[in-house]
Amino acid sequence: MSIDLTNAAKGDPVAERTLRFTRDSLVRYAGASGDFNPIHYRDDIAAEVGLPGVLAHGMLTMGAAIQPVVDALGDPGRVVDYQVRFTRPVVVDPAEGAEVTVTAVVGEPAGDDGIGRIDLTVVFDGKPVLGKAQVRARFSA
Repeated sequence: MSIDLTNAAKGDPVAERTLRFTRDSLVRYAGASGDFNPIHYRDDIAAEVGLPGVLAHGMLTMGAAIQPVVDALGDPGRVVDYQVRFTRPVVVDPAEGAEVTVTAVVGEPAGDDGIGRIDLTVVFDGKPVLGKAQVRARFSA
């Protein structure tokens, strides 16, 4: 099922989801991406370099954050551009994991070309982890 945002106004909701990262998620992502930096799986190394704990990969966070929008659009081909600024890390507790909430709203209605902007708010532990997270997409199905 996909949504048609052709007549959507600024601020209209697009998607909302809570994502859960675990240490297993990090291992799987490391295997898929080839990013085996030990700050993503070893507490001792993370502490040694001054981090508050093992961190989720930035690209894992970025990729997971757009998924609710892709699901709402119904076709990843409708995404024209996606950009974020990494503002704070996601620390993944060994027992509890980490919950990240994603809220997506229309940031700019579709123009004459049918493309509009969807703004994402991506929050961990009450603070944004991605800044200026914006998706440009074709608003009509």
